[in-house]
Amino acid sequence: MTSKAASAEPLAGSVDRSVLANAHRIVVKVGSSSLTSIKGGISEEALTALADALAAKRNSGAEIILVSSGAIAAGLAPLGLAKRPRDLATQQAAASVGQGLLMARYTQAFGAHGVTVSQVLLTAEDLMRRSQHTNAFRALNRLLSLGVVPVVNENDTVATHEIRFGDNDRLAALVAHLVRADALVLLSDVDSLYDGPPSLGAKRIPLVEGPHDLDGVSIGKTGKAGVGTGGMLTKVEAASMAAGSGIHALVTSTPNAAAALNGEDVGTWFTVNGARKPVRLLWLAHVASVQGRLVLDDGAVKAVRHHRTSLLPAGISAVQGDFEAGDAVEIAGADGTVVARGLVNYSSAELPQMLGRSTRDLGEALGTGYDREVVHVDDLVLV
Repeated sequence: MTSKAASAEPLAGSVDRSVLANAHRIVVKVGSSSLTSIKGGISEEALTALADALAAKRNSGAEIILVSSGAIAAGLAPLGLAKRPRDLATQQAAASVGQGLLMARYTQAFGAHGVTVSQVLLTAEDLMRRSQHTNAFRALNRLLSLGVVPVVNENDTVATHEIRFGDNDRLAALVAHLVRADALVLLSDVDSLYDGPPSLGAKRIPLVEGPHDLDGVSIGKTGKAGVGTGGMLTKVEAASMAAGSGIHALVTSTPNAAAALNGEDVGTWFTVNGARKPVRLLWLAHVASVQGRLVLDDGAVKAVRHHRTSLLPAGISAVQGDFEAGDAVEIAGADGTVVARGLVNYSSAELPQMLGRSTRDLGEALGTGYDREVVHVDDLVLV
């Protein structure tokens, strides 16, 4: 790790877009609809223009990580598929074909500028397991120190859950935290966030300083190209996720990439409104699949929400859902209001016998291992 990268912190306190122009380490995410179409596969013109902009920024001294969707969409035409498949096996087949094509085009386009690219396939879950998390950070950091532009994608070919292109927006936010980036840029086929449908005269929203700035805003879903599934909603979620935990973010269109990276007034700028968080807690708050719910009494809600304490069995009044130890669960009050998420230390089958009892009593009655917290404070995030 270079000394500059090691000390990278959010360039806080400013809403000036020169923050992005001067950023040292930037994560850029591009969507499928910006690079591909069902009829034509990969758009050479769009991909080359993007590579030109990113290579210029890289050659000016910045470190760039590109999170790129498009593998499944790129594989449709070669396989003779008329539309994005619904079944997982065919999605995986398309991703397997398309990923190689996508990387070949990136290698050629960046190579024209003397920039080397690499392929890094990740899933959000990979970033949560400590060994993979550490290895991913080391690999990406070393690639950046060697002047490489890593091209990161969801590992669609072997994914076991439903593949959604929109997941790459959240993956990009997680990668930005993983590598301690200064900024996150989310590119699509829409030039900015608007306060309603642009066709009806809606106004561009140039700046978002916090969630309150989005009150009443109607956010669209999938793009017009028909090959992506994330749309503006997941981009706003990812940008808000980043800004809420210490990283400036910009949402704009792919043709605006060069202008955005130069700090020009394009797109919607999400300024930092929170402190850095561990990537694991970011995943837990925004990405983790919740398997159940723990209902707390009023005292336990107060302890979790206001005093940041671990959750003990004595404060739990009910268990809902079917989950195993290590799964993510919601933590709610008696009125149903969710106050936190956490990684639970016991299964839903074990917990009912423990409710309302002290850890000391449980240790004596049930043996060693039952005197632990239900959710440790280090595995708990307020929502």
